[in-house]
Amino acid sequence: MELYIVRHGKTYWNNEKKIQGWADIELTESGRRVAYDSAEGMKDIHFDAIYSSPLKRAYETACILKGSRELPVVVDERIKEIGFGVLEGADFTKIRGDKTSKFTAFFNAPECYEAPEGGESIQQVCDRAEAFLREIIAKHEKDERVMIVAHGAVNKAMLHYIRKNEIKDLWEGSLQRNCGVTIVDCRDGKFDVIEDNKVFYEYKKA
Repeated sequence: MELYIVRHGKTYWNNEKKIQGWADIELTESGRRVAYDSAEGMKDIHFDAIYSSPLKRAYETACILKGSRELPVVVDERIKEIGFGVLEGADFTKIRGDKTSKFTAFFNAPECYEAPEGGESIQQVCDRAEAFLREIIAKHEKDERVMIVAHGAVNKAMLHYIRKNEIKDLWEGSLQRNCGVTIVDCRDGKFDVIEDNKVFYEYKKA
């Protein structure tokens, strides 16, 4: 079984460097263009199922990547982005540099990250990502290929389960580009990351 774990296209808040979790922000025209370019790059790849986060930036990306395939895009709440609570919409560059902010540890020391008011812990996101993956793996045949379109942090949470690493190593590997794809082979309960952050478009266009 192969998993294609995809990050959504670029959004307006990506451009504005705002913290974006459960906030339901749309794709930019550039984000849509890269999704369409990625769809063209993947048009000859067979998929047996497509799953998406319910947030519109991921769902629209999934619908674009679906192309002409006669498959439903199945929405699953468990793969929506981590919730940042009161920090949603805050200036990422300013908060990341503020040592008094709880957000500072999110990338620098994820094992020490404390969820802000109304937000989620990293462990909560990892738990729901694991539950989703376990169900998907049990549901699909060994020779099937599944696309999962979600978000930067929850995709890393899925890879946390796949790699069996520690929370402190959550950000192992490269940060996924918008529409970047991490390809994972799953056989007999074992995982192999075939390619991390592969793109099916010319990156200069992004």
